[in-house]
Amino acid sequence: MFDNTCKFLAELYSPDFATWLLGEPITLTKLSPTELSLEPIRADALILLQSDEVVLHIEFQTEPDKDMGFRMVDYYLRIYRRFPNKRIHQVVIYLDQTKSEEVYKTTFTTSKLRHEFEVIRLWEQPSEIFLGTPGLLPFAVLSATNNKASTLQQVAAAVDKINERRTQSNIAAATAILAGLVLEQEVIGRLLRKDIMRESVIYKSILTEGLEEGIELGSDRKAREIALNLLAEGMAVDAIARLTGLSLEVVQELQQQQTNE
Repeated sequence: MFDNTCKFLAELYSPDFATWLLGEPITLTKLSPTELSLEPIRADALILLQSDEVVLHIEFQTEPDKDMGFRMVDYYLRIYRRFPNKRIHQVVIYLDQTKSEEVYKTTFTTSKLRHEFEVIRLWEQPSEIFLGTPGLLPFAVLSATNNKASTLQQVAAAVDKINERRTQSNIAAATAILAGLVLEQEVIGRLLRKDIMRESVIYKSILTEGLEEGIELGSDRKAREIALNLLAEGMAVDAIARLTGLSLEVVQELQQQQTNE
């Protein structure tokens, strides 16, 4: 859910991401991983954006991945094969703080090959980078701030100043989802307006994808996570049971659990 939220942000607000990662406020269009594939390619945390001159490959990660270096060189060669005349910029963005050494690795090497890529650890980035740009606002709460709740309050104030309603709802929903990595739902619900979030295409799309993923993988845990989020939004128990495939009794138990907490 967190990776997909980031992918939606990058796709919808590509000029903001281009300014941050490329230093140029250019509009980028989404490139499908299937255009690069000779065989299946893992795309759950991956987004590819392109202009006439550049391909921006971003990997969003909530957890360290020991195979990241190999994946980056693999993707680089696939992109180069398809677009040999375009500049290729690759960056891995780690969302959740960890002490793992894997998040500090920026190269893949063999005896005769060396490939480099950029790595950004959000918890080391100044909040100011994100607070001044609408498409990046949801990342502020994951940045180098000692008071996550206070930073979320700053983001909420910035969201309220966004004039375009759709952008406002999308940014609010994405902020609520990513803030779940570092803050309790009670704090998030108190600081962000739920009426705005419900209108968001990001929120609806993430919910739909999460449901499909849960059904596809047979993941009871995923279904329960989604059910808890819907309960927090005030959805009726019977409707949640229909959407998630959980029994009415299980959803009622989750509701009681949430009430007790």
